[in-house]
Amino acid sequence: MNQEVNVTCYNFLDYKTALDIQERAVKGIQHENFPEQLYLLQHNHVITLGRGGNPLNLLIDRESLKARGVEFFETGRGGDITYHGPGQLVGYPILQLSGVEKDVRKYLNSIEEVLIRTLKDFEIAASRIPGLTGVWVGDNKIAAIGVRLSRWVTSHGFALNVGPDLGYFQLITPCGISDKGVTSMEVVLNRKIEVTEVARVLIKHFGDVFKRTLKGDYVN
Repeated sequence: MNQEVNVTCYNFLDYKTALDIQERAVKGIQHENFPEQLYLLQHNHVITLGRGGNPLNLLIDRESLKARGVEFFETGRGGDITYHGPGQLVGYPILQLSGVEKDVRKYLNSIEEVLIRTLKDFEIAASRIPGLTGVWVGDNKIAAIGVRLSRWVTSHGFALNVGPDLGYFQLITPCGISDKGVTSMEVVLNRKIEVTEVARVLIKHFGDVFKRTLKGDYVN
């Protein structure tokens, strides 16, 4: 397989708009031979709760959250609760899985591999923790993953903490896991990192891991 994936990078995109863009792409791939997509972006402050997530993992009431300028959405992705905001690289791959790719665990593992390889290029030793989805530096999560598959077309995706304000994670029990922390690339490396710099590196690894040819923004 060597399909082409269109890459579109946004500076900031509100969460509702991102959901609408993903939904159109999913339907296009399912019904209109629409090309596969990879959307890379940052969100303004938003907390999302996945299907089956525990509402009690939101540690602040909705009105107080709104007063802080943080949106809240219940979504159709897997996983529990997470935060998105400035300084975080969010990726939404819209792919048509086929053949041996039709394996949810394999798909999640491939996303983790893209993130691990990207972090390695920044000299960050990240890894998996058995039984927990995402990418970790020690006991601190540096990237969260929550996906949805509809007729084997993927949506939602991953969020890599490049340099967000980690204080916002104190408003939730991240991913419903109370005994582990969160970190970012900037915290680990103790230096400023541009989200666009990370996006360029991630695109290369995404193409390699998923065996796709990427076209569009930040593709050399």
